[in-house]
Amino acid sequence: MSHHRAIAAVFVTHGAVAGSLSTRIPWIQEHLHLSPGALGLALLCPSIGAFVGMPMAGRLAYRFGNRAATRVLLALWCAGLALPALSPSPVWLFGAFLLFGASAGMCDVAMNAHAVLLERHLGRSIMSGLHGMWSVGSLASGGLGALAAHAGIDARIHLGAMSLALLGLGAVAGRGLLPDSGMTSSVRDAPAPRRFALPTRGILAIGLVGFCATFAEGASSNWSAVYLTAVTDAGPGLAAAGYTVFMLCMASTRLLGDHVIRRIGPAATVRAGGAVAAAGGVLVVAARTPALGIAGFALIGLGIAVIVPLVIAAAGNAGTTPGEGVAGVATITYLSGLIAPAVTGWVAGALSYPAAFALITCVVVLLTLLAPVLRPSRTSPSQGAVRADA
Repeated sequence: MSHHRAIAAVFVTHGAVAGSLSTRIPWIQEHLHLSPGALGLALLCPSIGAFVGMPMAGRLAYRFGNRAATRVLLALWCAGLALPALSPSPVWLFGAFLLFGASAGMCDVAMNAHAVLLERHLGRSIMSGLHGMWSVGSLASGGLGALAAHAGIDARIHLGAMSLALLGLGAVAGRGLLPDSGMTSSVRDAPAPRRFALPTRGILAIGLVGFCATFAEGASSNWSAVYLTAVTDAGPGLAAAGYTVFMLCMASTRLLGDHVIRRIGPAATVRAGGAVAAAGGVLVVAARTPALGIAGFALIGLGIAVIVPLVIAAAGNAGTTPGEGVAGVATITYLSGLIAPAVTGWVAGALSYPAAFALITCVVVLLTLLAPVLRPSRTSPSQGAVRADA
């Protein structure tokens, strides 16, 4: 297995864990007799765990090697898939979700840092396609989970079997990852990152681009169906189709995005994507029919799809080590994904749904103005490095 295929399989595995669990949340809620409020608190725990764990991942990757850290953290993430369904009470569920989120976030940092190193090794962009493979894994496992739920299969059996299968896939993929000995001397000789790597000033500039993109993604994915129902009078099927179209546009664009990035560069890609997403936002705000609303969400998905992968690659090249840079920017994007659905709901409740998505459109416009921070540095020895001081 080539190094590129190996890290692609790691991304597929990571996405498959996330997709598997998301389909069985209703079973967990019913099994533990959770109220909507209690379930909401439980579902906040993975984000808290990831937010706490991510800043430590760069140090772990430096100490044990990026390849080993990716393999171990991926195994923990896969093993943790079975824990929520096995929880005997809400208290145990909160703890399981905290551990689940911490392993997810730390693995996310390690595998993205490894992807940055492989980009340097190969001398070409691969990050967008890898994130597309993550979406493929999530969609495929989500489909299997839906079939399992429809068949009435106990979630403990379903998630336990998926955990074992994905552990095996992750182990096979891990053996093909780029060895630390194959990395450049600038990476091997880099100083040790901080034990708890909060974003530096240089990473903050890059992270703000990721914050804007993740904000638009989180708001659209969580509110598209509700928006189409409330504003365009879409039925349940059409409303669900809006979310599906949005996610499919995200996944397909990421799979093809590296070709565009290689041709026109990161900054131009962000500007073009931001312009497309802003046009989609305007269409969503103006839409009063389901077809126009769905088209608007499709354009938002197409426009923002490759921006987060580009931000992660940029941060990995701008940090003291790839792990520290990725950890810093991932902390910012996770925070954005955490608050975006809530802020959208508050604005919609205080004003209206179109007003909420007008705000999101303004956020996307800001993203296009910040695109120059992803411009490649002329003085950097690595092809993928970017300016962090723009």
